[in-house]
Amino acid sequence: MKNIFLSIATLILICSLMLTGVSSALAQDDGDVDNGNDEWWEGIWDWFADHGWGVLMYMGLGIILYLLLHRIAPRLVKRAMVAKERGRLREEIEQRSDTLISVLTGIGTAIIVVVVLVGSLMEIGLNVGPAIAGLGIVGLAIGFGAQNLVRDLIAGFFILLEDQYAVGDWVATSGVDGEVEKLNMRRTVVRDLDGVVHSIPNGEITVASNYTKDFGRANVTVSVAYKENLDQVLSLVRKTWDELVNDPELGPKILSKDPWILRVDALGASGIDIRIVGETLPMWQWEVMAKLRLRLKQTFDEMGIEIPWPHTKVYFGDSPEKLKGGSGKHDQSVP
Repeated sequence: MKNIFLSIATLILICSLMLTGVSSALAQDDGDVDNGNDEWWEGIWDWFADHGWGVLMYMGLGIILYLLLHRIAPRLVKRAMVAKERGRLREEIEQRSDTLISVLTGIGTAIIVVVVLVGSLMEIGLNVGPAIAGLGIVGLAIGFGAQNLVRDLIAGFFILLEDQYAVGDWVATSGVDGEVEKLNMRRTVVRDLDGVVHSIPNGEITVASNYTKDFGRANVTVSVAYKENLDQVLSLVRKTWDELVNDPELGPKILSKDPWILRVDALGASGIDIRIVGETLPMWQWEVMAKLRLRLKQTFDEMGIEIPWPHTKVYFGDSPEKLKGGSGKHDQSVP
């Protein structure tokens, strides 16, 4: 239906231009349009022979290009999105595809209309130079007045084209962390953990961090006391990870059957840091990290492994040398 309406509108526009050209030609050649039907039809035929075929050529070419654009572009975009976004939800793929299709077809339609209009006016014999210059000045003024809007639209187009993030992703951008609830050419809507909705113009986004692109990553650091046997600790960590993998509810959400990283990460002031890293499905890394910390704490408590906490030793009155000699009544260990 949209194609039919645009075709009819184009025909009406071109016919109006043709009638305008005919009237101008008759007024110039005869000086009087009331000299009889024969002269009138002869003038129409002469004008059509000189200019009409060119106008019809522009009109036909514009309609053909418009129909091809609206038939080929959607198929190519959807095919490319399906091939590129395997594993994504169908609704997300369709949303991105529809947005890109509307942008590309809108730009293409505008270009086709401008080319057909300018070509038809030139074929009729009208001087389009001043009109183009005037439109350029008007466009420049509009561009300066709406430069923020234009910047937002351009940035939004590249966000969608490059698939930087999509609806449902957890992102950090412009000082806001949250889930993307809405994404279009002009703005990104993000809801944070407090339920606050943030509307961010796309032109204001300079850096966007996507926590859920393709997969999530559970990254946990746990400390143990220096006196503990590290081989035993690492073995218990592996056992705890295996329990999570075999969990009927949480296991299917874990992609790494073994920890991607399991190592001594640092020798801290109070204990030894052990880092555990594994990959999960998008948005599930935080649940996996919470369950892993809980089970590690329970396992360490059962096995008597100490999770260190800072200690401070304070001496009151006597020096440490005197306290070693037997006056240790003032020695207190304060956490």
